Amino acid sequence: MEKRLIIIGASGHGKVVADIAIKTNNWKSIVFLDDDESIKTCADLPVIGKTDDALKYKDEADYFIAIGNNATRERVQTELEYEGVSIATLIHPNAVIGYQVSVGIGTVIMAGAVINSSSTIGKGCIINTNSSVDHDCILEDYVHVSPGASLAGTVKVGKGSWIGIGSVISNNINICAGCMLGAGAVVIRDITEPGKYVGIPVHKVD
Repeated sequence: MEKRLIIIGASGHGKVVADIAIKTNNWKSIVFLDDDESIKTCADLPVIGKTDDALKYKDEADYFIAIGNNATRERVQTELEYEGVSIATLIHPNAVIGYQVSVGIGTVIMAGAVINSSSTIGKGCIINTNSSVDHDCILEDYVHVSPGASLAGTVKVGKGSWIGIGSVISNNINICAGCMLGAGAVVIRDITEPGKYVGIPVHKVD
């Protein structure tokens, strides 16, 4: 525990990320960076500067990008990776991770989430509270799986897609990059065109 953890994004999502980091007990201290200068603390942890200050601490810290927007999270993490900083991966102690599961850097897996055997989770993903990713799934980089979403076996989700709260995706489904599923969406056929999808079963709305 020689390093501290710097969390970028002092939001509600940042609070959950900080809670996981505290529970893993891997860092000597945890602090935040946020571009809103009015925010001084988050989860009783100090905000020590703005995102542009990140590289000041490059040699003494690990970093985690706690930004919910997939595109913004990708941009910030890509910039930091280019600068050679250490990006953390956070897995809640009460998450269930199956055999031969691969998890990329910058991904957070929250309390109650289940990722079953032989699944691959890309970098910068959010696997949210009580979500379920079954066997042999592939989630590409910067995918957000919202609380309570359920992905059956052998589902592939393309880069930057957002799976809405309580969504259900049947087995052997492919969802292309750049999709957003609304709350409670049910997917029973492949989605091959980026856009917003809602309903039971889903249909494209934008």
